[in-house]
Amino acid sequence: MKKAIVVGATGGTGAVITAELVKRGLPVIAFGRSRQKLEELARELGNPSHLTLAIGDAYRPDDIVSAAKEAEVLFHCANVPYHEMESKLIPLGEAIMEAANRLSLKVVAIDGIYPYGRRQMDRVTEEHPKKPHTKKGKVRLAFEQMIFSSRWKNVSAMIVRLPDYYGPTANQASYLGGTLEAIAAGKMAFFIGNMKVPREYVYLPDAAVMIVELARQDQAYGQNWNIPGADIISGHEIVRIAQQASGMKKPVIALGKAGLSLLGLFVPVMKEIVEMLYLTKEPLRLSGDKYKRFIGPIPATKPADGIAATIRELQKKR
Repeated sequence: MKKAIVVGATGGTGAVITAELVKRGLPVIAFGRSRQKLEELARELGNPSHLTLAIGDAYRPDDIVSAAKEAEVLFHCANVPYHEMESKLIPLGEAIMEAANRLSLKVVAIDGIYPYGRRQMDRVTEEHPKKPHTKKGKVRLAFEQMIFSSRWKNVSAMIVRLPDYYGPTANQASYLGGTLEAIAAGKMAFFIGNMKVPREYVYLPDAAVMIVELARQDQAYGQNWNIPGADIISGHEIVRIAQQASGMKKPVIALGKAGLSLLGLFVPVMKEIVEMLYLTKEPLRLSGDKYKRFIGPIPATKPADGIAATIRELQKKR
């Protein structure tokens, strides 16, 4: 990989992938809508000379084409508001793929586990049947089909699938991000879903290492790849670790269907989470066997270490 462009570089996954590329000394273009956020990202990374900032709209292929000078790989990290997924996810993806097709780029699309539907095996492999039973799962499956469409004759693409994630850049982009931000700030926090059932979360810096490693391998394209977390952990244990690291213990309230529906009257995104609550009761854990066979050992920061590091980094930013 000689040069990369990260579309959605200031988001949860985009920022950490940009950081990993910069760390490896690879020339990278950080593409986003907000000059302020891009400049803030550059400052956090030490304003490296091999990082270029590009302001544009990911819904406009021409903007991406103009920005992606000499890029070889495009990381599709752009996302849409949760409550606008049905109407905007596919058009966004099509615009990005159109730009990639014009430039004959390789594409690494970041996605989640929704298309798998309900768990049908203990460790879900890339061959797990995709039978989504939710609106968002069906939209995400359509997104996969669009990415791998024969329309894009000049593109080689892969999809990397993450479970819910956490880390200093996660913010409100993940269920857990807002919880940890509130705990780090010493505020009352909400935890989405069941706090008793252990679930899988991936630490974003670990995910970035795995994603960039896959992007470097020509043979990895044309496939789905699972990016697993280090372990499973319950909400109660997450809160205990986070509060210990922050030194503060404000209340943490679990939100189920009733609470989310009530909040959804004022915050539309909250009511959209309700249909996905099954994942907090019937958690789905990803298998990393394919990655290990193809790449090697999986970076696996222990949840206790990753959560504590996330709290410390969030407190530094306050």
